[in-house]
Amino acid sequence: MSEGKIRVAVVGVGDFGRNHVRVYRELEGVELVGVVDIDAERAQKVAAEFGTTVFSDAGALAGRVDAVSVAVPTVDHTRLGCRLLDQGIDVLVEKPMAASLAEADELIAAAQRRGRILQVGHLERFNPAIVAVEKIVNRPLFFEVHRLGVFSPRSLDVDVVYDVMIHDLDILLALVGAPVADLKAVGIPILTNKVDIAHARIEFETGAVANVTASRVSTERVRKMRFFQEHEYISVDYARQDALRVRAVSPATTPGTQPRFGFEKLDTHPEEPLKAELRSFVDSVRTRSAPRVNGAAGRRALELADRVMSGILDHASRVQLGVSLPQASP
Repeated sequence: MSEGKIRVAVVGVGDFGRNHVRVYRELEGVELVGVVDIDAERAQKVAAEFGTTVFSDAGALAGRVDAVSVAVPTVDHTRLGCRLLDQGIDVLVEKPMAASLAEADELIAAAQRRGRILQVGHLERFNPAIVAVEKIVNRPLFFEVHRLGVFSPRSLDVDVVYDVMIHDLDILLALVGAPVADLKAVGIPILTNKVDIAHARIEFETGAVANVTASRVSTERVRKMRFFQEHEYISVDYARQDALRVRAVSPATTPGTQPRFGFEKLDTHPEEPLKAELRSFVDSVRTRSAPRVNGAAGRRALELADRVMSGILDHASRVQLGVSLPQASP
C-alpha cells in the first residue's frame, strides 16, 4: 500500500455511521472520499457537515476508495460487505458482523477470496482500560459484567444480546482464550418486541465463570467489569476508561495474620475508542497486517451471542413465558 493517504468512505450514516465520518475526518493520513446512505436527505446533510461527497450507492465506490466502514442495519451487512470486498475494497463492518453465522462465513470467505482486510467493529477492544488489562491478565477465574443503558430507539432491529451484550462476550472470549463449556441464560422483552434485558452465566473450559448482564431499559448507565485471578482482583470502568488492580502483596496464610494489599491504577491513555479503532483499521489497510478484531473474532462473538439467545429461548419455553421471542440465528 502506498504511503499516501488512505481513501475511505462510510456506507450508512445514521447516528453511529455519522461518528465514523466525523472520526475519519479527524485522522491523519486519511482522505474522506464520501458517504452512501439509502436516505438521500440524511446523506446530503452529513456530507455537507463534514465537507465530503455523496455517492449514489456502494457500487459507485469501486476504484475510488481503499477502505469502507459499513454501518447499516445488521440484515444488510453481508450483502453490502461482500459487494465491497469483491470490488477489492477493505471493509470494517459494524457489530454484530452479520445476521447469522452462515452470513458471517460469507463475509470471511469474500475477504479471503479477494485478499482483503475484514475488521469487525467491536470497539470496546480499543477502550484504553481493556488495552491495559490485556497486558496483565493471566488466568482469570470469575467475571462480573454489567452493561446497562437507558432506552434509546437506536438499534432496535436486534435484541439486546446482539446490540449490547455482544461487546462483553467478545471481551470475555479475548481475555479467557478458551471455548465455552456450559451456558445458562434468561432474557425478556420490556419495551419492545425483542429481548431488552438479559443475563447469562457462562462457564469456560478453563474453569472460568462469567456472569454477564445487559440492559437497554435501565434508569442509569453502567459499563463495568470486574474479574478475579489468583491473589488479585481487577475492576474496569469502561466509561471512565480506567482499571484498578488490587493484589494480595502478603496473603494471610496462617491464623491470626493480616493480609497486606497493594492498589495499582493501571496505566491508561484516554482516547475515544472509536478513534483508536478506526486508526487501527486504517493502519491494517496501509500495512496489510491482520486487524485486531478480524472476521474470525467477530464470528466467535456472534456464535456465543447465538448460544445466549438459545439459552434465553430455552428458559422462556421452560417457564412458559407469555411472550413471543425471536429465534436465534442459524
